[in-house]
Amino acid sequence: MPRIAYILLSHKDPDGIIAQARRLTAAGDFIAIHFDGRANAQDYEKIRAALATNPAVAFASRRVKCGWGEWSLVEASLQALRAAVEAFPRATHFYMLSGDCMPIKTAEFAHEFLDREEADYIESVDFFSSDWIKTGIKEERLICRHWFNERTQKTAFYASLNLQRRLGLTRSIPADIQMMIGSQWWCLRRRTVESVLEFCDKRPDVMRFFRTTWIPDETFFQTIVRHLVPEAEIRSRTLTFLMFTDYGMPVTFYNDHYDLLLSQDYLFARKISPDATDLKERLGKLYAAQGVQFGVSNEGRSLFKFLTGRGRVGRRFAPRFWETESSVGRQRTLLMVTCKKWHVAKRLVERVRQVTNYPAVDYLFNEATTPLPDLGGIQTTIEKRTRHRRALVRMLFDYWQSDVLLICIDVGNMDLMQDFYNDKAKVRLLEIQCEFSDEYLIGHAKRVGLAGDRTPPDVIAKLLPTIRYDVKFESDRIRDAGFPGFYRIAEANTVDENTVPLAEFLDIPLDKAREIAGTHYLFVD
Repeated sequence: MPRIAYILLSHKDPDGIIAQARRLTAAGDFIAIHFDGRANAQDYEKIRAALATNPAVAFASRRVKCGWGEWSLVEASLQALRAAVEAFPRATHFYMLSGDCMPIKTAEFAHEFLDREEADYIESVDFFSSDWIKTGIKEERLICRHWFNERTQKTAFYASLNLQRRLGLTRSIPADIQMMIGSQWWCLRRRTVESVLEFCDKRPDVMRFFRTTWIPDETFFQTIVRHLVPEAEIRSRTLTFLMFTDYGMPVTFYNDHYDLLLSQDYLFARKISPDATDLKERLGKLYAAQGVQFGVSNEGRSLFKFLTGRGRVGRRFAPRFWETESSVGRQRTLLMVTCKKWHVAKRLVERVRQVTNYPAVDYLFNEATTPLPDLGGIQTTIEKRTRHRRALVRMLFDYWQSDVLLICIDVGNMDLMQDFYNDKAKVRLLEIQCEFSDEYLIGHAKRVGLAGDRTPPDVIAKLLPTIRYDVKFESDRIRDAGFPGFYRIAEANTVDENTVPLAEFLDIPLDKAREIAGTHYLFVD
């Protein structure tokens, strides 16, 4: 059965480190601690004194003064790694942790997980061909030399970088290694760690190269492990669950994230808020528990994207100047149909085409496959259509030589609705309210990635109220916007109740409106 030696890099919260060390070692594992050389010396002495009698705890022989993005972080990792290899000959795996990490599975689960495969777990993708780096410098991380810290010595950092660029002072990457990149939170087998340490001793040229690269904790181990271990024995993933915001900052977890964390396909999570005392207590007790069954659904990232992607209530982005300066036309009438169930809106629009001969387009701002005439290229992508929304609609009016146009628009596209209402054209909006069964909402959650076939029923049960509220929220937001010329029909209404608002929305006689409202298959799922 595997025995894990945790490599803990920390710089604060001595009480939390002590608790973490006791928790992990109580389950039969080991821990090697590196406490930042810049941190409070009294805090370090407190940690050492509290753990002095614990044989499953070791300390790095030297405290390195660490700085974000510097070689010092790799050096600190190597110091703790060497201490762990020497102190714990029975350790089979070495797992990198930070002081902000907490277990989200039991020790029993973690040991069984690592016992299933003879493999190393380290995210490791090609440095140049992957899109792992989203912002900032890329190639210059390697081919330029970095002696200054970008966060604490910004002026010197960029002055040095720009000088090297102007003078063409670049260097070559060691010829026999392929540069890789990935998360710094890895779990490696003992023989892999021993091979890495031996490599460090035998290849001073590679060590010199990495010492002046930028953010080497994302490239050093990721590259060296790939160089030493067959690809078939590497799982290019981290076992620590972490997410990042749109601004590149780690997402912090709080007390109410307990159930979400346990359902992720990971062994640990970071960052746990220092104030999430209840969460820490529950996760701490969890690690030592026996016989716990976990329903792993792994929907954490899709849930986060779903919730944060909604933006602020109202407009998330301001319209471009060419959008506000163009106009659909004062003499024209734009009819917008919105419905959460797109197939219902499409059926209504098709019936309107048949009964009135109005030109009509389905979800032109949401579906790339929506049929459109050739308008010179503006219609080719969703991005172009949305960017030049008024110009596109004006061209559709011109193409059909009509003063009335009907389009479908998603209930979440409030910015588009508002923008068209700001136009000089006459604009009317029809919302179709549908009934939503639990089965439909579950299917919707799976279609948008909020749940999967493996998502446990209890997780689904917790998702349903959120999804149902989101549907209601979007409908209420449209109503609360106070749009003039706003009409609503509903699945729960009778044909006669839907006929009047349809007639007014389309400006057609009641008999034609009743013909459309009476479509027997309109609301069928």
